[in-house]
Amino acid sequence: MAKRSMIEREKKRARLAKKYAAKREELKGRVKDTTLPPEERLAAQRELQKIPRNASPVRRENRCSVTGRPHGYYRKFGLGRNKLREAVMRGDVPGVRKSSW
Repeated sequence: MAKRSMIEREKKRARLAKKYAAKREELKGRVKDTTLPPEERLAAQRELQKIPRNASPVRRENRCSVTGRPHGYYRKFGLGRNKLREAVMRGDVPGVRKSSW
């Protein structure tokens, strides 16, 4: 189980990313718009820098929804490898079974 503080930090990053998503996209569009004068683009870039760093969706880390484990994460299921294995063994995941050859 991951530390509660790490799980809460990821939740905070998700909230911030959602809160600032529209503003970030608008500012990034103005920064990339070559038809605008350089002063306006620079002002937009400075505004973008004032937004909290954790508002960037790139800073989020995928974590298991049950344990909060950051490594061994399967995107398709939203679970870490341990919990995915348990779910497959219980038969909770349709169409997936343990491999053997």
